[in-house]
Amino acid sequence: MSSKCSCSYLNSVTKKQIMGVTGLLLCGFVLSHLLGNVLLVVGSDAFNKYSYTLTSNPLIYLAEAGLGLLFIVHTVMAIKLVLENKAARPIQYHSRKHSGRGATFASSTMPFTGIITLIFLILHLINLKFGSHYETEVHGVVMRDMYRTTIEYFQNPLHVLFYIVCVTSLGIHVSHGFWSAFQSLGLNHPKYMPKLKCAAWAFGILVSVGFSALSIFCYFQGAH
Repeated sequence: MSSKCSCSYLNSVTKKQIMGVTGLLLCGFVLSHLLGNVLLVVGSDAFNKYSYTLTSNPLIYLAEAGLGLLFIVHTVMAIKLVLENKAARPIQYHSRKHSGRGATFASSTMPFTGIITLIFLILHLINLKFGSHYETEVHGVVMRDMYRTTIEYFQNPLHVLFYIVCVTSLGIHVSHGFWSAFQSLGLNHPKYMPKLKCAAWAFGILVSVGFSALSIFCYFQGAH
């Protein structure tokens, strides 16, 4: 019996570690995506050239496949852990109490913010990556006008509102996921964890505010 429990515990720890590694890599992607999108503010040529440089590179397909695999593995591990936790606690409590010392709004809503992020990602790909196609020329090179597609999409205030809600949810998700990833990997020294928590919250705010500000910028830019 004890060996069964031990095996189950090791299984759970391994899943958390996989989630931690994939989560940190996905955080890196979110940050790089945000930095790339800042070029919207610089201008259409800068953003279109950035987009063209990414999509014209043959390695983009390998990068997208790797990113997709990361997201799938992270999601599957999250679902398994949620199901395991429910199975371990089949009886619902009459009242929810924050009995865990580290329980926060971000940690207790991780499954919900994760689902919102998944839905958002699918719709984001449909509306922008596979959205309207226009062409433009930058320094003699014909390329897709992703700037126009992006500005056009955010001319609908409902799109802006939906985007802000989703990136706020993403910010909440990564604010907990960032520091808990280090904890899952065993890097939870009491001296550094408070600093990591602060860095995680700063990262979450950067993600939420950064992406939200860009969507609002696109809305007003299209009005000119």
